[in-house]
Amino acid sequence: MLRTGLLYLSRQQRIFNLIKNVGFARKMASRFVAGETIATALDAVTQLNAKGITASLDLLGESVHNEAEARETGRQYLELLDRIAERKLDANVSVKLTALGQDISDELGVEVVREVLARAKQYDSFVRLDMESSAYTDRTLDTFEQRLFPDFPDTVGVVLQSALRRTLDDVERANALPCRVRICKGAYLEPPDVAFPDKADVDRNYVAAMHRLMEHGRYPGIATHDEKIIAEAKRFAKEKGIAPDRFEFQMLYGVRRDLQEQVVREGYRMRVYVPFGSQWYPYLMRRLAERPANIAFMAGNIVKESFRR
Repeated sequence: MLRTGLLYLSRQQRIFNLIKNVGFARKMASRFVAGETIATALDAVTQLNAKGITASLDLLGESVHNEAEARETGRQYLELLDRIAERKLDANVSVKLTALGQDISDELGVEVVREVLARAKQYDSFVRLDMESSAYTDRTLDTFEQRLFPDFPDTVGVVLQSALRRTLDDVERANALPCRVRICKGAYLEPPDVAFPDKADVDRNYVAAMHRLMEHGRYPGIATHDEKIIAEAKRFAKEKGIAPDRFEFQMLYGVRRDLQEQVVREGYRMRVYVPFGSQWYPYLMRRLAERPANIAFMAGNIVKESFRR
């Protein structure tokens, strides 16, 4: 019930307008969001790189409402790629097609994302197409496979969500290309005919997808904070003779920082997904919905920090 409520709140712009300048809310957001500007995001990446951790930067914001907004988001991604290259950081970027104009028209979304891909290719970098709710799965995968991957096979990859019942078929489709996939569990509330309602089934589907990607895929990103799944990935890699440089673990900024550093110490690759920008509210609500215990954890930390001043 709490997860459903948090996901509902993630879609309420009016609530964001009320709390966006509230200190406590911004404190909670700072745990998961690397500030609101490119500069603060790059500073966060610098700190991660110093620990041997790579990053994927995401300018927060979902569906834009007009062409000017879509092109401005694209421009900011071009600047972001330029700045990453200037500072010689070990980072790539993640984008949402709806933030680049997909909901205005497919043609606009493709035009803007291709500009971003061309700039990334210039720097020998990489762009991950984030997956949104199941309403966008077919559109995202079709656009990727038909209009982006053929021209940018080394520059663009996608995300698949183990919560969706269709995902193992999508894994086979991705492996056949072959393209780079990030496998995650999924943070959207979906109908039961589309997604598994039980966590155990989501986890089981995740492990099955992960095995197929590790054995037959192209440098998969294993995005999870689940220690049991991470242990299974390590076990499977050793069993199948899959070298640590053939895949990477991925985690969210501010989540299980201890585990991120442990994975690096053990000789595995770790990439942290670093979101930034003014539209942090929907992202924060979805992160809290994934693990409601984070609410008490972050609130406790904020109180402790206040008393230390």
